[in-house]
Amino acid sequence: MTEAAPAVGAIGRLKLYYERNEQRIAVLSFICGFLFDILMVDRADSWEAIGQQVLYLAVILAALTQMFFEEGKPLETGTLFVVKRWYYQYRSAIIHFFLGTLLNVYTIFFFKSSSLLVSFSFLVFLVFLLWANESERFKSLGLSFKFTLLSLCTLCFSANVVPIFVGSIGLVVFLLSMFAGCLPLFGVVWWIRKHSPGLFPRARRQMLVPLGAVLTGFLVFYFFRLIPPVPLSIPFIGIYHAVEKTQDTYRLSHERPAWRIWHHGDQEFLAQPGDKVYVFFRIFSPTRFSDQVQLRWYLKEEARGWTLQDTIPIKILGGRAEGFRGYGFKSNYQPGEWKVQVETTDGREIGRVYFQLETRPEWPRNFEIDIE
Repeated sequence: MTEAAPAVGAIGRLKLYYERNEQRIAVLSFICGFLFDILMVDRADSWEAIGQQVLYLAVILAALTQMFFEEGKPLETGTLFVVKRWYYQYRSAIIHFFLGTLLNVYTIFFFKSSSLLVSFSFLVFLVFLLWANESERFKSLGLSFKFTLLSLCTLCFSANVVPIFVGSIGLVVFLLSMFAGCLPLFGVVWWIRKHSPGLFPRARRQMLVPLGAVLTGFLVFYFFRLIPPVPLSIPFIGIYHAVEKTQDTYRLSHERPAWRIWHHGDQEFLAQPGDKVYVFFRIFSPTRFSDQVQLRWYLKEEARGWTLQDTIPIKILGGRAEGFRGYGFKSNYQPGEWKVQVETTDGREIGRVYFQLETRPEWPRNFEIDIE
């Protein structure tokens, strides 16, 4: 006679399924979490969002600093108070959860602030670190890797928040944001050097070296104009035959067929004599933000590729929930493939739109009207 195995309950079956499919579940959770954050992430200048980021960064910094002091020391959790024992048991999981949430948020912010073609390499770098934060292999690398992720998050936070408080962007503001992002870790290392000088060499190796590497990466990406101009972003841009302002709305005239839902306005532009080509856009900028952008018109030539045809400066003001509305037009043009880029004054692209232009003789036409 053999004794029957005890029945496995629902929780036991779920635990067994998780153990057998841990890698697949981790990948699915990563994808679902990222998609959820895309839908739920608030405005970049939301005080609630900024406050949440500050809280997460402070908790991560405090926990990692405590782990730094305890590294190499035996830890007995059996005699600890239940809350403290729970904290030590789940401390690493909390750190990785907060880091993952912050990296999600910053990847989304940077993704919204430029076209994928321009910022592809920087976004790939962020996504790689986002994945690495979920990988067991990278989790086992120790404190240096965790401080690398923390350094990245603090610099991303500063790159986004400092321009919001200053009310503009540019080289000086970016350097100021990098300086501000370095202060938390510099402060911790300074405190360690003052109160525990024997630990300073390890602090320099595990904290300052990762910070320096991430800072160098930011400066290189900025120099090559691969960092999107956060917190600016363009949620909408399109090509139209006419743009008319009526009180608090804009009337946008176009001939786009209803089935061509992936186009904004007339990206297949049929021009009659005397027509103007209008570009209308909405650009998100934080409250109290005041700066200038440029509409740059490019024509694709067979010999030289994209060649600049015109530049139109436009003053923008922040604060409107749907984004600041602006437009420009061009009356001198020729048939061909065109694109219009919205850029900062130092040439950092925020968004772009392509359109094909053909000239035809006059013929009857009926415009559809969109209201913005």
